[in-house]
Amino acid sequence: MKEEILINVTPRECRAALVENGVLQEVQVERTSRRGLISNIYKGRVSRVLPGMQAAFVEVGLARTAFLHASDIARNADVDAPDRAEPNIRDCVAVGDELLVQVLKDPIGTKGARLTTYISIPSRFVVMLPNSSSVGISARIEDESERERLRALVGSIAGDSPTAGYIVRTAAEGAAPEALRADILFLQKLWESISRTAATTKATDLVHEDLALPLRVLRDLLSPEIEKVRIDSKPWFERLRQFTRSFIPQMEPLIELYEGPRPIFDLYGVEDEIERALNPKVPLKSGGYLVFDQTEAMTTIDVNTGAYVGHRNLEETIFRTNLEAAVAIARQLRLRNLGGIIIIDFIDMQEEEHRRQVLQALSGRLEHDHARTEIMEVSSLGLVEMTRKRNRESLEHLLCQPCPSCAGRGYVKTPETVCYEIFREIIRQHRQFDVEELLVLARPEVIERLLDEESTVMAELEELTGSPIKLQSESMYAPDQFDVVLM
Repeated sequence: MKEEILINVTPRECRAALVENGVLQEVQVERTSRRGLISNIYKGRVSRVLPGMQAAFVEVGLARTAFLHASDIARNADVDAPDRAEPNIRDCVAVGDELLVQVLKDPIGTKGARLTTYISIPSRFVVMLPNSSSVGISARIEDESERERLRALVGSIAGDSPTAGYIVRTAAEGAAPEALRADILFLQKLWESISRTAATTKATDLVHEDLALPLRVLRDLLSPEIEKVRIDSKPWFERLRQFTRSFIPQMEPLIELYEGPRPIFDLYGVEDEIERALNPKVPLKSGGYLVFDQTEAMTTIDVNTGAYVGHRNLEETIFRTNLEAAVAIARQLRLRNLGGIIIIDFIDMQEEEHRRQVLQALSGRLEHDHARTEIMEVSSLGLVEMTRKRNRESLEHLLCQPCPSCAGRGYVKTPETVCYEIFREIIRQHRQFDVEELLVLARPEVIERLLDEESTVMAELEELTGSPIKLQSESMYAPDQFDVVLM
């Protein structure tokens, strides 16, 4: 499997793309105006306690107050074994309390950031947990002997009286003892620095900011499968080389500066893929297609055979379409960064074996996803329910805004419907006021219909009101906007 990381840097925006065998799998965007907040550490002040929600609102200097649930408040020495019985939020915090918090989830939509007091500080190979004393190993490291080696190694480095716990990341598989030791020593020094800063920082201020996107990508995505990392900014190229030289020297030769005439994302077709990822309809090679509908509550995905007619029988056609759709859906979830509850409406399959294979294809492809996913069995209605951990805004919410014409509904009233609303408004004003003359302002296509198909009705309304009705075209109006003005 050939994987490459592409990083495009412009004055106000940085974008990183993970390309696998020439196909875009994941894209991350960070803008100066709205940098991601995940992993940032703040000194927060509790502004409100809500016992009914078992939560508190915390001021951390952001536009909206952040949310802290009782289950995210550290209550003992071990982060990996919190009390099973959830405490009363009133016993944990009070209004005015100051506490060190870390952002779990970026603000999404109208919701503020989600916080935790279980601080975690990631590096290349391990994650430090200051509120813990245990050692955990990534579930993706499956070799038992390697898991034991890493557990023993981290335990020996931490010592007999560890001041923090550690989670060994997937990237640590096969790592040398010296590399792990360097990582842990770096994290210990970083935590000491954070603790000193927190002691002198006033409430609602930032204590520690996570790495910028180019460095974060190296820390989180660099793996043995990555063949090269190409970046189109010379200053950032030097910073990436310095970063790898300090923390992952064996990866330094992978960093390349791209200075070609064509933009790096154009060269790999990434721009076109991003544009397609904003389209709700995704065509399949067979002729079928997917339809994504992202709402605040959940994301639904509909699978259709489209122009695909198959070669054997209907069941086989449906199975082949669903199988192709499962692979495409797994990629689109990563590419679009869709999270929360996801409902997939596969085409109904009669054979149990076909359903099993489709689910297996979906879960198999999602194993490469960095976000945690959970897939349910096919429901009695033929739907597949799944969840995907949502930390950041989706690609659509990050790059787009609701349509000013339809306010995000995805549809607008037809000119015919607007005409009928105008008729009702004219009659309402005639009954309530003494009308001498009326002026109707609306979009050109609405005015055109009033002058053409609805001209007879307009004549009847003039006779009913006993007043002339003038029409005025307003191209700046929304498709379903109009005004009926008394003259």
